[in-house]
Amino acid sequence: MKKQIEEYEINSCTMFLAPMEYGSKVYTKIIEVDDEFISPFKPLDIIKKSCDYFGVDYESRKKGTRQLIGYSRKIPIAIEPANHIFFFPTTSPSRPECIWISHEHVENYRRVGPHQTQVTFQNKQTHLFSVSFGTIEGQMLRTALLKTKLLQRIEGNKKMTYIFNAPKPIKASEHSHDYK
Repeated sequence: MKKQIEEYEINSCTMFLAPMEYGSKVYTKIIEVDDEFISPFKPLDIIKKSCDYFGVDYESRKKGTRQLIGYSRKIPIAIEPANHIFFFPTTSPSRPECIWISHEHVENYRRVGPHQTQVTFQNKQTHLFSVSFGTIEGQMLRTALLKTKLLQRIEGNKKMTYIFNAPKPIKASEHSHDYK
């Protein structure tokens, strides 16, 4: 039986968020590496709340993604780039059937039918999604592009900080040691 929870922030164990009908409302089935939960909030609400939790609101993340990779529809979101938490939507995030998948956890995916893709996660769990193979593949590539560009910038900033804060090299002729 899945545990129902009120509060949830996406973390490094979160594999995907899937909408599920619960009475007349849309809830979220949260699948983690070793656990499952049900939240009374929609998947997009959890994505937004998780962005806020890590210090940048969802709209700013969307805007930054658009600027970095040049896409404006079904864009992946860098929820917490320093810990490699990148999620992509399977359809427009405003649609109730949108599933959010963690890029980091996907090991492989394969076509099962015209609108059926089986995703194998790194913990060897497999899940069947009612999404075309082309959509999953496109979203994986888009998210990889976002991840690469963002992490290059983060690494570039670290290198620049090191260059500006590194001690000035000393020439051998400037050493005051006497050699015998």
